[in-house]
Amino acid sequence: MYNLFRLDNGLRIVVENIDHVNSVSLGLWVENGSRNENAINNGISHFIEHMFFKGTSSRTSKEIAESIEDVGGQINAFTGKEATCFYTKTLDTHLDLSLEVLADMLFNSKFDEEDIEKEKGVIVEEINMSEDQPEDVLSDLHSEAIWGKDSISMPILGTIETVRSFTRQQLLDYISSYYIPENSVISISGKVNINDIERLVNKYFGNWNSTGKKITSYSAPSLLSNHLFRQKEIEQLHISLGMQGIEAGSDDVYPMLLLNNMFGGGAASILFQKIREELGVCYSIYSYMSSFKNTGVISIYSGLNPKYSTNVIELIKEEVYKFSKFDITNERLIKLKEQLKGSYILGLESTSSRMFSNGKSMLLLNRINKPEDIINKIDAVNKDKLHSLLDSVFSKGILNSAYVGQDIDLTKLIDIIEGDAIAFKNQKSKRI
Repeated sequence: MYNLFRLDNGLRIVVENIDHVNSVSLGLWVENGSRNENAINNGISHFIEHMFFKGTSSRTSKEIAESIEDVGGQINAFTGKEATCFYTKTLDTHLDLSLEVLADMLFNSKFDEEDIEKEKGVIVEEINMSEDQPEDVLSDLHSEAIWGKDSISMPILGTIETVRSFTRQQLLDYISSYYIPENSVISISGKVNINDIERLVNKYFGNWNSTGKKITSYSAPSLLSNHLFRQKEIEQLHISLGMQGIEAGSDDVYPMLLLNNMFGGGAASILFQKIREELGVCYSIYSYMSSFKNTGVISIYSGLNPKYSTNVIELIKEEVYKFSKFDITNERLIKLKEQLKGSYILGLESTSSRMFSNGKSMLLLNRINKPEDIINKIDAVNKDKLHSLLDSVFSKGILNSAYVGQDIDLTKLIDIIEGDAIAFKNQKSKRI
């Protein structure tokens, strides 16, 4: 059972009561992430997330963790491009405690100068660790290739230069602007007393208010045709290729998920079976969707020996072209739907996953996607819709790319991507 309500200050609350469990997951969501930032303060959202755990006027950093862990619970947080979430999972008897701890962190964190300087060092090391992970470097590089200078392309961690530049006042001013009830959602899933929830949330968050408010709004960036390479002394070459995707909130997300699962979503997919299993020219290959407000992209990732780069790019482009002409049979459509419904339902087996799903949906789309509604939308997908997306997305081919590694001929790879579909250019356009 779902309950939705809004406090007088604009804070939205979504509650899903699940009677058959003994746990409750709580998330404080703020519509703020690296997409809200600029070249001067890039990384500030992630930095603030860390600082909320460094101590309040009544708790040390250790006591924040102990307050939840001492009752057998978990407390953590994450920052993304469009949202920051602070969350707990405890027995249902400790919901009051979880609300109180998160409110204490939000309203009473000290932002001690010494702690700020220490945390700069911690996050600089986190950035350095990320630089040692080719996949992380590739993700940021490909974001830049896709969206150019738009803020959505900025790295969540920021840069060493921006992180070292943060001041206490800068952090507090940013919180006052973006950490506001109008930009926020509290999501609760698990065994709860519905009659008591509104009183509890009002008790801890009813007086939340801020000055200098900035209601979050995002641009609608175009997908660019850039191709970027980052030299790194590693054995493998890491490749990310981008195609037109689907923006968050669109009902086209579900048919596109069906197509992506078939094309590159798992070990039975076309890409994996053809390029890894049949030809053996890469170790890893898959495709995935990234949907954001007003934009989206489908990415194809592969990790391989650089000597196979030309061959693999040609093969991927060939498979994209062939897939754009693919005729989805009724039997295949039924299988695709069952696969997607199964993975979706299995992904909702915990109170945490339900809290994350409800919170993100309410924060970014201002609505709840109930499981039965999602299943109905998946069931409603027909062959005409799939073929329409094949024409509008896959027929456009690869738009941009990024590479991390060494020993590649970037000009040649770009020529392959931007050239005609060589193997099929003389064939008639028809479904196969």
